[in-house]
Amino acid sequence: MEVYKDEKKRIYLENNSIAYLFGFQVDEFIEVHEYQRGEWIIQEGMRPDFLFYVMEGAAKIYITHQNGKVSLINFISANDYIGEMELLNDVYYTKGIQASTKTICFALPFYRYRTQLMEDAKFLRELTKFLSVKATLRAAKYSQSLAFPLENRLADFILQTADEGIYKEKHITVCDYLGVSYRHLLHVLKQFCDKNYLQKEGRNYQIIHYDSLYKLAEVLKHN
Repeated sequence: MEVYKDEKKRIYLENNSIAYLFGFQVDEFIEVHEYQRGEWIIQEGMRPDFLFYVMEGAAKIYITHQNGKVSLINFISANDYIGEMELLNDVYYTKGIQASTKTICFALPFYRYRTQLMEDAKFLRELTKFLSVKATLRAAKYSQSLAFPLENRLADFILQTADEGIYKEKHITVCDYLGVSYRHLLHVLKQFCDKNYLQKEGRNYQIIHYDSLYKLAEVLKHN
């Protein structure tokens, strides 16, 4: 993880602003963090010290169950918050959040901004909208698992998790997240390769035809 300093931070702040989200000035103590693929933004069970706002990239949310099984439960992308539940709740079990591509976030230290954030009507309105959309999308995911075939859901999953055109998620993680059998997943991946949507390269897959995957995934967006 890199924390931007001096000129690099100044330039990034000049070219990117989230001032519209707040009713107070946040520039003085705000930080810019950059994470590479595979780096943990937040470790599971450890409360973060920052409220993050994602500017670029994508991340995945994981949780470990009592039996030791680790499950992928959701995705994070640009314009999402990380740490908002820890801001709002004194007692909250923090999920693990891992960057799936290079991810750049603004980071507001709680020790400096917590009181202002909790008293800022403008920020709280924006956060309420975000949480409402988040809850709606989560509900939609469960309904889609029953309403749409794996082809559509897998295409959407591949587009969300691919890094620079390479899809490299573990099959067991995908099966768990999409609620399908290992055999069914391999069958559809083979179909995608046969149709030249993907090209298998070792254990990974290179996306060949983005448009074909987008068409399949787009069906979910209009549900």
